Amino acid sequence: MIIEIDNGSGFCFGVTTAISKAEEELNKTGHLYCLGDIVHNSNEVERLKQKGLETITHDQLRQLKNVKVLLRAHGEPPETYEIAKQNNIEIIDATCPVVLQLQRRINKSYNECDGNERPQIVIYGKRGHAEVNGLVGQTQGNALVIENLDEIDKIDFTRDIYLYSQTTKSLQEFKTLVEEIEKRINGNVVFKSYDTICRSVANRIPQIRQFASRHELILFVCGSKSSNGKILFAECHDANPNSHMISNENEIDPSWLEGKHSIGICGATSTPRWLMNQVKNFVEKNTK
Repeated sequence: MIIEIDNGSGFCFGVTTAISKAEEELNKTGHLYCLGDIVHNSNEVERLKQKGLETITHDQLRQLKNVKVLLRAHGEPPETYEIAKQNNIEIIDATCPVVLQLQRRINKSYNECDGNERPQIVIYGKRGHAEVNGLVGQTQGNALVIENLDEIDKIDFTRDIYLYSQTTKSLQEFKTLVEEIEKRINGNVVFKSYDTICRSVANRIPQIRQFASRHELILFVCGSKSSNGKILFAECHDANPNSHMISNENEIDPSWLEGKHSIGICGATSTPRWLMNQVKNFVEKNTK
């Protein structure tokens, strides 16, 4: 029996940094506010809650004063920093460097010109996602969010277009979107596209496909809110149709394990290593 955890799975740099900053403060004071779930994995959120991490909403942030608040890797719009300054809130900023660089690029593009001469900022991403909210905030709320190819006609093709992407979107889908926009461009319209997809996700696709293809069964451990998890699981399932997405070991159907001699365990960039180890322990106990 082979039960293997994918070496490439687990927290990305941005998530690792955010959790390290949270744990550092919790070890000192035993309590810390976090604006939104620190990571899109309910099991990890619950673990940190037990250590004193309290998740709050933006409405709750407005009511707080003279406290410390952690900003997670997803990033925040300028308004959040303004509220913190007004309420004397000390920010522990764990915005991922990749996201922070993207925010700055969008802000610069938006402010290159004034008024009607401003380029049309288009963001390929999930509407309402924490990272996307932070990106839209760099344009004073004026950026257009496109979730998929079906929404392409929302773009004004008579205006200059600057296209960016949420860092955890599919690279291939982004390229397809670029191609479709190029087909519709005419006249003197300027179209610029910026591949801003994080390579910690994009580079994992060929690796995770190879991992999935060499096992009889794949258990993909992931939180339901994880954007990159949905992309990576789709790749797993395409490479190995006998792949199942689970949030923890309690969701494993023992019948999946019957007659299997090679089982692979992998996950998203928001999946903690300890959770994948728990899944492995469950499999070991139920395949003897």
